Amino acid sequence: MRHLGLNLVAYLSISVIEYVLAEMSQSQTLRADAFNNLSGIVSSLLLMLGLHIARDTDDDAFDRGISMTNQGQTMGTMQRVRFTRFRAETIFTLVTGIIMIGISLQVIYSGIRGLINPNTRVVPQPVALIGAAIASVIMLIVWYLNRQAGRKLKNAALTASAQDSLSDAFTSIGTFVSIGGALLFNLSWLDGAASIVVGLFILFAGLKIFLDSSLNLADYFDPRMEATYRDAIEDVDGVRGVGELKAHYNGNLVTLDVMIYVDAEMNILDSYGLSERIERLMRHRYGITDTDVAAVPDPATIHKHKKH
Repeated sequence: MRHLGLNLVAYLSISVIEYVLAEMSQSQTLRADAFNNLSGIVSSLLLMLGLHIARDTDDDAFDRGISMTNQGQTMGTMQRVRFTRFRAETIFTLVTGIIMIGISLQVIYSGIRGLINPNTRVVPQPVALIGAAIASVIMLIVWYLNRQAGRKLKNAALTASAQDSLSDAFTSIGTFVSIGGALLFNLSWLDGAASIVVGLFILFAGLKIFLDSSLNLADYFDPRMEATYRDAIEDVDGVRGVGELKAHYNGNLVTLDVMIYVDAEMNILDSYGLSERIERLMRHRYGITDTDVAAVPDPATIHKHKKH
């Protein structure tokens, strides 16, 4: 959470610096990159919310008095609690996606208008290079720190954040190059053209957030991936079968609820160890942040032991 908090501060600082310098230098590209980094703020917030929800959803479920007498009903109730918690976050994400689409269209429109109307074309002031350079350096540092921390802690959230920050770093570097080119060759049209490209990046990010959150709002998850998770868990030694399995998207994170069948004579300690092995497997192989495992006796082994 500390690393993601630093991401949030970095993105917010970059957005403010770039926007202020864009107004001073009259650079459309730098202004567009400032808006692009707003998506980084959203991404960091969603990852932080996702980790928070993944940590305490189960505790809330049990605090609400969920009965353990019926494992099937328990899993269903826990899923409803989790879904309720995720819904507010997903609606926030959906609205954010719409806002980003609106921003991107405004950026693209301004860039096209600048290209069409020669009177609005200007070569940015050199101060714009400072903003783009600051953004590029900070984003590369954030990417490196997130990548190192993600590898060290084997944290899927930090790994996802590192990928986002690297993409934003390349965008800022492209902004720096385009502004530098406009200044070096005195090209008044280059700044507007580059801002259109950045606007398209924002549009793509906004559409992706909107589409993903629309599916998440319905608690949709790719059934093929769920089948893959089921097969992997069924191959774990000690698992006699998988009764129920449901995966959930939470921003860039994935969480999993699964009910497994085990031997009726398996003791609590062995059952706990099996659950931990499954959680480690899903985290390391598929990057699943949290796996909740409910172990119930296999009916076939109950009847077998009764006969003895």
